[in-house]
Amino acid sequence: MKKYLLPTLTVIGVALGITIGMALCQKANAQRIVYQNGQWKLEQTKVDRLLQLMENAYVDSLNIDSITDEVMAELVQKLDPHSSYIPKEDLEMVNSELAGSFSGIGVQFSIQQDTVRIVAVIAGGPCEGVGVLAGDKIVSVDDSTFVGKKMNNEKVMKTLRGPKGTQVKLGILRAGVNEPLSFTVTRGDIPVHSVDAKFIIEPNIGFIRVNKFGETTYKEFIAALADLSSKGADRFIIDLRENSGGYMEQAIRMANEFLQRGDLIVYSQGRAYPRYEATANGGGRFKQTPLVVLIDNFSASASEIFAGAMQDNDRATIVGRRSFGKGLVQQQMPFDDGSAVRLTVARYYTPSGRCIQKPYTLGEQEDYAKDLEERWEHGEFYSADSIHFSDTTTYRTKNGRIVRGGGGIMPDVFVGRDTTLNTPWYNRCVNLAYTYQFAYKYTDTHRKELSKFKDWQSLEKHLLKQDLIPQFVAFAEEKGVEPNEAEIQKSRPLMTRLLNAYIVRDVLGDEGFFPLFERDDEITKVAVEQLKQNDRTSAQ
Repeated sequence: MKKYLLPTLTVIGVALGITIGMALCQKANAQRIVYQNGQWKLEQTKVDRLLQLMENAYVDSLNIDSITDEVMAELVQKLDPHSSYIPKEDLEMVNSELAGSFSGIGVQFSIQQDTVRIVAVIAGGPCEGVGVLAGDKIVSVDDSTFVGKKMNNEKVMKTLRGPKGTQVKLGILRAGVNEPLSFTVTRGDIPVHSVDAKFIIEPNIGFIRVNKFGETTYKEFIAALADLSSKGADRFIIDLRENSGGYMEQAIRMANEFLQRGDLIVYSQGRAYPRYEATANGGGRFKQTPLVVLIDNFSASASEIFAGAMQDNDRATIVGRRSFGKGLVQQQMPFDDGSAVRLTVARYYTPSGRCIQKPYTLGEQEDYAKDLEERWEHGEFYSADSIHFSDTTTYRTKNGRIVRGGGGIMPDVFVGRDTTLNTPWYNRCVNLAYTYQFAYKYTDTHRKELSKFKDWQSLEKHLLKQDLIPQFVAFAEEKGVEPNEAEIQKSRPLMTRLLNAYIVRDVLGDEGFFPLFERDDEITKVAVEQLKQNDRTSAQ
């Protein structure tokens, strides 16, 4: 069961190598870059000439820009699964995924029953300033209806985001108010955070969850380490589960904090990309701090760089499940028309020399995308014995331990999915998102009462007294999930934990959600035990 929205697997941009090629690409669009007689020259390709013929000689007028975008996308699809063409209209949104901020109205939302519902209003953001509240429903934008079956996350973000200083008029429905409300919001800078949570999970053990490697990740991470250290943490759990990656440089800077001077962090090289090595400079402030890193099947790219550096240098214990297996480096190259291509230019390798990229066939992106589904069917999420690596070469860590390449990072301690309390009734409710919908509805109905609680501990105690299971069973039955008393009782602990955690998130945000959820998470409990075991071993 995935407890967070799965981030889109985001390819990484690296400001290294192919400088000349990148500069020329900005001018060339579909032109070929060739090296002749000691200098670079631009040469038209057959594709370029065909597009010119179509634009100038075809019998009917054509939207040549649209055709060019389609051709570019089709060409790039013939390459590896992580190279991509980004049209002009999508580039800003794609880049904002890893930027430190974007311009918008400052809300977190979910789409339920074809309606955009505001889950949280970002403190200090534009919407808070005009009086928009959590629980409000957006039903119109700029006097146009904004509900319906075609509503999706992409449409909402494209509509609500926009240049800083521009205005958008929101039509709002609010519980207890008979008439629609109207708010004119001036868009502003909204921070994008990489660190979802930082808290003391047990005495002296700090927990930090990093959701991506964006422009501000290292800065946020160091601040989290400092904050938890001031609260007594002298060992840490770094959670990279479902972290799809981002900027390599941010992962390198994070790894540097834990490694000795001269320790290799990662190296990369490609056909036209000179070998680049990143090594620790010895300035890290946590070189002796006990450390556990959590990964899973959705940890990719920069997450694997960090985990691989910790594993190959025998610096941390890696706990969880085998990571995704993305060992390709992309570089973003812009074109004059505002579009860009993210082209794979190199492979990266962990300190032991292994490339963790899983196998792929050029142009076969659909089969590549099915890999995680096949892992599930083969039982890999449950048993380490079901895992097979394509690279049979033996690699060794600094202390001589054997590690494998060619398909992700294999954790030092594998933790399979626990299905002890799972039942068909529970799985159906979760897979159809009824748990999330119920939590939002319950929070919305009891918002005034729930808002009195300022910490997750007191709010959880209150929720446990309410016994939400009967209410949820009735809610799910209305949605078409037939109750099964035996299955309900078996899954009661799981369902209670999940409902309480979602309600806490709706009231207190991620700062309340993660401490509650991770307290009973199987992988996290193993990580805590690993740190305690290290203490006992060191004391002997």
